[in-house]
Amino acid sequence: MVFSSVFFVFEYLAVVLLAYYITPLKWRNLVLLILNLIFYGWGEPVYILIMFLSIAIDYTHGLLVDRYKKRGEDGKARRTVAFSVIFNLALLFFFKYWDFIAGSLAAVGLTFMPKLGLSLPIGISFYTFQTMSYTIDVYRGDAKAQRNIINFGTFVTLFPQLIAGPIIKYKDLGDQIDHRDHTAVRFASGVEVFMVGLAKKVLLANGLGPLWEAFRDMPVEQLTTAGAWLGIVAYSLHLYFDFSGYSDMAVGLGRMLGFEFLRNFNYPYISRSLTEFWRRWHISLGSWFREYLYIPLGGNRVKGLRFFFNLMVVWAATGIWHGASWNFLLWGLYYGLLLAAEKFFLGRWLEKRPVWFQHVYALFFILIGWVLFAVEDFSHLGPYLAALFGRAGGGVWNENFLYYLRSYFLILIIGWVAALPLAKNVWNGLRERTKQILLPLLLAAGFLLCTCYLVDATYNPFLYFRF
Repeated sequence: MVFSSVFFVFEYLAVVLLAYYITPLKWRNLVLLILNLIFYGWGEPVYILIMFLSIAIDYTHGLLVDRYKKRGEDGKARRTVAFSVIFNLALLFFFKYWDFIAGSLAAVGLTFMPKLGLSLPIGISFYTFQTMSYTIDVYRGDAKAQRNIINFGTFVTLFPQLIAGPIIKYKDLGDQIDHRDHTAVRFASGVEVFMVGLAKKVLLANGLGPLWEAFRDMPVEQLTTAGAWLGIVAYSLHLYFDFSGYSDMAVGLGRMLGFEFLRNFNYPYISRSLTEFWRRWHISLGSWFREYLYIPLGGNRVKGLRFFFNLMVVWAATGIWHGASWNFLLWGLYYGLLLAAEKFFLGRWLEKRPVWFQHVYALFFILIGWVLFAVEDFSHLGPYLAALFGRAGGGVWNENFLYYLRSYFLILIIGWVAALPLAKNVWNGLRERTKQILLPLLLAAGFLLCTCYLVDATYNPFLYFRF
């Protein structure tokens, strides 16, 4: 079930809100837990069993960690945390990476690992990281152990951000699970943010997706240099509006239910460096890796080769987290090397260059990175990269490129403008009275356009479901 669907918006969400708000406060987490499980099990009922297992393991281990800490038995507490982490990583490995490793070994003649052909549980990369953070936070003293299994189950299965984030750490949400305020102002704000996210996803991401797919699937002998750049620009906007739109919808839904989630994107394409880009892109994932992997490895406290090693470990993990394919590992290492270069010498040099040069530098390497991220087939990845640098089978440009440019020119311009804080700045500059008049009109118009598109269109993929 996706948020950007007629069924979710007009039926499931309506039932959720009605059931939630007619329920007395003390029973709302139980009702929400049931609704969360229905949402997750809509497409894959069998994988609800994994959810129950994850809840049971991490709930009991959180209590054990708390008990051992209070007794001063730090060794037992550490081993309990370790078991919880190993369980979550094993779960992720089995479903997401088993067939990938089996296939890679088979390619070099090692066949002792059979391929299992299991489907990937939706959102497993997100919710395993969320539950992993719980026992760690309890051990560190950053969060209290949750003694109500219903409340803990609600945290693990919370449907607004269950299957595609943002990744919520327990210490950031634990208090809200136990108690949260439900106000008309917060609910209205949630509707507004949800509608912005829906418009990003339906009107922009879905509109740009076919342009990228046209160049991605084009035979290499027909691909032009101009077409390759047009395709990857389209992909960069498609991915951004797809994922940030979903994150906005998650934040909006959370507010409708009384929760406050951290925002996951902050206009990443205005960055002047790759370091800044990763402070603005998928903020919750970067925060998770920084807090639970980078800092424990030594963070900025170490220097030289150890710092470089730590950075590469974190970015290799970041890459492979996104998918069981070698291109994701390559993409992670690509960013690890570039970020290390910025840390050691490139960043200082870059700060002395003109602002326009910094923006061009960042955008150039971001776009190259998206090629590594988007093209999993190495037989097509090399030719696509070569096409970007003038070695294209179809030449520099042709009529095919001009056709796609004319067809998608308007939405590309709208997309780039929407990816900048320009509209936000203009809106913030308006008088409050003007905002009060315009806001309901804009929301109604956006809702009408999104509904018309969803009723009529068949193209409505969501990229991050695969992760």
